[in-house]
Amino acid sequence: MKRGVAALTYIIRKRLAELQQELINHASRKEDYNDIADEIFRLREMKQKNFTDSAVRDEQVKRINELNDFISQQDTELTEFDESLARRWLKEITVWDDRFLVELKSGVVVEIMV
Repeated sequence: MKRGVAALTYIIRKRLAELQQELINHASRKEDYNDIADEIFRLREMKQKNFTDSAVRDEQVKRINELNDFISQQDTELTEFDESLARRWLKEITVWDDRFLVELKSGVVVEIMV
């Protein structure tokens, strides 16, 4: 996943450099450069979104790894409710008449039918 993000970032940076040079050339010749400027802004937004998406994924992976580490450190099988464990894992539980929706802090959502 990281390689894909890095490759996309590289492609965007390379294209931005090309467009910036085109923008300079058009401006120096007093030619219209609005389309080039629009493309630069679009690519900058794409680059920022790519960076943000990558940070979100990294945070989710970090949380999942923390939960896995916590689980592997537990000595015994759970036989009763553990409030500290629930607080560490659970983000939200939504209750309907016919089902529960359990959202973990890692981003995983589990639907339980009753």
